[in-house]
Amino acid sequence: MSYRVPLARNPVSRRRRRPPPYASGVPAPPAEPAPLPPTVRALGWASLLNDASSEFLYPFLPAFLTGVLGAGKPVLGLVEGAAEAAATAAKFASGPLAERLGRRRPLVAAGYGLAAISRPLLALAPGWGLALSLRALDRVGKGLRGPPRDALLAAATPAADRGRAFGFRAAMDHTGALAGALLAAGVAALLGAGADLRTLLLWGSIPALLSAVVVLAFVKEPPRPAAPAPSAARTAGPLPPAFRRYLLAAAVFSLGNSSDAFLLLRASDLGVPLAALPLLWAAHHAVKPALAYAVGRRSDRTGRRGFVALGWSAYALVYAGFALADGPVAATVLFVLYGAYHGLAEGVEKALVADLVPEAARDRAFSWFAGLSGLAALPASLGVGFLWALDGPGLAFGAGAALAVVATVLLLVLVPDPARALVG
Repeated sequence: MSYRVPLARNPVSRRRRRPPPYASGVPAPPAEPAPLPPTVRALGWASLLNDASSEFLYPFLPAFLTGVLGAGKPVLGLVEGAAEAAATAAKFASGPLAERLGRRRPLVAAGYGLAAISRPLLALAPGWGLALSLRALDRVGKGLRGPPRDALLAAATPAADRGRAFGFRAAMDHTGALAGALLAAGVAALLGAGADLRTLLLWGSIPALLSAVVVLAFVKEPPRPAAPAPSAARTAGPLPPAFRRYLLAAAVFSLGNSSDAFLLLRASDLGVPLAALPLLWAAHHAVKPALAYAVGRRSDRTGRRGFVALGWSAYALVYAGFALADGPVAATVLFVLYGAYHGLAEGVEKALVADLVPEAARDRAFSWFAGLSGLAALPASLGVGFLWALDGPGLAFGAGAALAVVATVLLLVLVPDPARALVG
């Protein structure tokens, strides 16, 4: 009788083998992005607080200047024109100044500090002459801090996260603008017609003070590459050709980018009630933050030029729409789309500047980029006003749309996309 010895069972061999996780083409879940550097987060909070203050104060400034200080409408135009001219001059100066100093943080802190000092003093001004000087000082602070802040943000962020960082700062900026506008509307409604404008301006200055504290306490400057000697800095070479072509496209776009006051005026002409204009303005702000952050993060993986082109195209559609619109519903839809333009383009535009320019030249690059936009603001607005008076809103807004289309074509034809090359 034969006896078969049973084979020993190997529990491991009999056990069903499971494929390793996410093998065989099964995609792994997306990795959570690393937290943004503390300096980037601090700059975002500073932008939020400062813009909340700015948007809180802005609706009350005309009434304060004309009603409390007795300035006429020509003086109001002089105050705002001088303020924007001062900001533009500061934008052109701040980048070269940062290069000479070899540091950016002091200029960023000074810019936020000027806003924190000038705004409460404006509320206490006895006459419009001092108010003009303080308003110009506030805008000098904006021009002084902008280009060094953007260069500092780029330096503090790895290249692979640059779009997300600029998108985050833009999103915080827009969130602050929305919060300030809503807070101003709420406070004005609560206090009614008898509200003291000086008190309102003082309350609105508090977030600006907090933004300066945030910069001083939490913004750190990363080490920079060895700076050239001062004499060498004064004879630094030209900015890269690709950036200069980008600057050309951006300048053409800026010539069609007139004051938002014309959009509000057009919406009013189309039948949007006066009381609804602040809500329309707030709705356009509400679209910007989430879109800016999402687009910035996406641009790190797919490139930036396409998003800038998409944003400029949205702008062209908005202006073409305002040229052809025939009612309040169309105006409302167009304002929401206008918020999409800001969310698509603003943060990524600056990330593309950082991509195209080496670290040592970014201060000058951001100065030129911001300065030319400010310089184009006056002819852009004068042009729309002149064309509107000449032949109505169709020609005025149509010209803005046409310039945006030309700028988009120039961008796509002349400007490379370094971020796309990296991810490709």
